[in-house]
Amino acid sequence: METQRVVILGAGESGVGAAMLAQKQGFDVFVSDFGGIADRYKAALQELNISFEEKQHTSELILNANEVIKSPGIPTIAPIVKALVKKNIPVISEIEFAKRYTKAKTICITGSNGKSTTTMLTYHILKNAGINVGLGGNIGQSFAAQVATTEFDWYVLEISSFMLDDMFDFKADIAVLLNITPDHLDRYDYKLENYAASKMRIVQNQTANDFFIYCADDEETTKSLGKTKIAAKQYPFSIRKKIEEGAYLEDTTIHINTHPKEQLTMSISELALQGKHNIYNSMASGIVAKVLELRNETIRESMGNFKNIEHRLEFVAKISDVTYINDSKATNVNSTWYALESVAPDVVLIMGGVDKGNDYDMLKDLVRSKVKAIVCMGKDNKRIHEAFEDDVEIIVNTFSANEAVQVAYHLAKKGNTVLLSPACASFDLFKNYEDRGNQFKAAVKEL
Repeated sequence: METQRVVILGAGESGVGAAMLAQKQGFDVFVSDFGGIADRYKAALQELNISFEEKQHTSELILNANEVIKSPGIPTIAPIVKALVKKNIPVISEIEFAKRYTKAKTICITGSNGKSTTTMLTYHILKNAGINVGLGGNIGQSFAAQVATTEFDWYVLEISSFMLDDMFDFKADIAVLLNITPDHLDRYDYKLENYAASKMRIVQNQTANDFFIYCADDEETTKSLGKTKIAAKQYPFSIRKKIEEGAYLEDTTIHINTHPKEQLTMSISELALQGKHNIYNSMASGIVAKVLELRNETIRESMGNFKNIEHRLEFVAKISDVTYINDSKATNVNSTWYALESVAPDVVLIMGGVDKGNDYDMLKDLVRSKVKAIVCMGKDNKRIHEAFEDDVEIIVNTFSANEAVQVAYHLAKKGNTVLLSPACASFDLFKNYEDRGNQFKAAVKEL
């Protein structure tokens, strides 16, 4: 029998991981990236003798594949993807491919906001409880690379809608859907229902032995539930109403009940993650932990000592009684809403960058009640001025992290918070959101 040919489009973390696993499984592997390949990924491919090309897609080397693994960042309207579909060559995600070669169970977390935090927190709880667990998907090391090189019993995977679009036979043993809010609509014909349908693929192939955990307070999720057949055992969570089986907030106490005899209660003041949205994230992780029957003490301890990911509401410093917070990962309006919702009033907000057609309306009430000044950081801040000129007295333009921090420092008084939460992509002035966050932190440390 001739060797099956697997072609991988995109040579980032997921692509190179998929290439490693495909080679290990005996496929004839070829990697093609339309852009340049980062040095460390190039070195990894060269070391394994995997053939690759960059800055082009050569049709005759791709359209002879038995199957193609596509990076989540490549849209379905890319010419090479259209050509593959036309030839009926299956196009799948790295997650779909990797799951075929592992017996490990998966906890899959998706949602427009909070998925990185919830994924990290869930992983933290499981690891502390002594479970042999890996972390992957949209975060950390590629799932496929780990399947190729290590043996875990469980994986906690952060899953984006783009990954879900290319997942077909994959099944999540425990699926978590945090929320559905408008994001990436340019990939979904600007229709929220298309994006919502993508998110609901998280429950596909689940059986009665699996679990689906979701936010009962999220309007779009509730709408989508009505259109989706769900076989799994459901555990909703809410901060607005009492939930019989799942999790809810009563006054300042979280109740998590998946087993009638084994309820977990915890005061929100004990949570490492503060702010309303983080109560949701903590509830979701807590339900996962209870489904796995971990001990209440272990869960409580882990939820109390968790350190959040870099660039997500990250405490940087307190200088002259002013708190500086780096939330550079907030690349959409919703994330900035969450950030403002979780910090104390009297905020000097640093925002701006590449605007993906943002609708700033949802921020207006919070800006009015909590923000005393906005420092714009970006090449074109016209839309921010238009959106908030009636809500904030001071709006200043700056063109670097250093300048933004200097201006914010002069505007902030004792007890205020300087919050970098841009609501925009970073590509006008920075390499990426990490670069933006690191430059902000460096500027704060120089004050």
